[in-house]
Amino acid sequence: MNLFSAISGILADSGFAHLGWENCVMFLISFILMYLAIKKQFEPLLLLPIAFGMLLANLPEAGLMAEGDPWYSQGVLRIIYGGVKSNLFPCLIFMGVGSMTDFSPLIANPVSLLLGSAAQIGIYVAFMVANATGLFTPQECASIGIIGGADGPTAIYVTNTLAPHLVAPIAVAAYSYMALIPMIQPPIMKALTTKKERETVMVPLRKVSKVEKIVFPIVVTLFVALLLPSVAPLLGMLMLGNLFKESGVVERLTDTAQNALMNIITIMLGITVGATSDGTVFLRVQTLAIIGLGLFAFVMATVSGVLFGKVLYYATGGKINPLIGSAGVSAVPMAARVSQVEGRKYNPTNFLLMHAMGPNVAGVIGSAVAAGVFLLVFGS
Repeated sequence: MNLFSAISGILADSGFAHLGWENCVMFLISFILMYLAIKKQFEPLLLLPIAFGMLLANLPEAGLMAEGDPWYSQGVLRIIYGGVKSNLFPCLIFMGVGSMTDFSPLIANPVSLLLGSAAQIGIYVAFMVANATGLFTPQECASIGIIGGADGPTAIYVTNTLAPHLVAPIAVAAYSYMALIPMIQPPIMKALTTKKERETVMVPLRKVSKVEKIVFPIVVTLFVALLLPSVAPLLGMLMLGNLFKESGVVERLTDTAQNALMNIITIMLGITVGATSDGTVFLRVQTLAIIGLGLFAFVMATVSGVLFGKVLYYATGGKINPLIGSAGVSAVPMAARVSQVEGRKYNPTNFLLMHAMGPNVAGVIGSAVAAGVFLLVFGS
């Protein structure tokens, strides 16, 4: 074999020889997401691994997501993806979120639960719209609708049960829209509120006792899990993580859940979610329809939360800033930070973060309840 034949063989077997237009389109999408993560800093902890996983999955002949039997002959990312398909990663993510979440704003201001519940209307509106298109089964519509909760783990959890063949597009849509909250929500918030409403200053919340903080996750777990047993794994891990934090007696476990474990699972979940975006599958009409309906679900969730915030603004005589209603989507604490940033734009003395955390954490519970309802109605 001469040198030219060797070079010709290498080129014939290289990724360049098998590069298709789908790969190039997915590369472009990946580059855009990386730009938003690095330059614009739109939730880089989520968006950067998702974008790079998308890049890796669309490298021709790399085989990172190749299936095989036995399991160890599969691509390395396909093996890691087992944590997504088994719902292990979503549950562990929820434990980490729980260990970092302070439920005090919700306990101190129970009306926040109404704002968090109102934002979940977007889930049901998107479900009805998806169902009206006639393109999807009821189970698929439920999986699409849950994107409106802006809760990646819950979206994966529901889809794994009701429409496992749609895990890839729904997971990508849910996590991408979560990361793009700072881009999507502000125009909606501004369009639906007046300058006077956005300038509203809310009074400080009362101090919540340690006993209340400890009892809350236990009571919520018992009530919701007994009402909707199908969401017990997800909600139970969320509340376990919170109990670690609030008990004050397991600092090592709390630290692990908040930091090391959370970081490891975030990397694995992010890169494998991105790696499910194979161009030959992702660029189909059905998949693009799911992405569009997912955006609609997210927008309607934000609209519902803000509009109910306006209702409470007038019902309380101007004591509640409607901007915190947008935090009712369960992306913790991203949505709450957006409420804070937008509030400060119109009143530099305003501090809405803790008030927004109330509907924000209520949204986590609300999306889990919505998931339980869908699983109860449409599950086998």
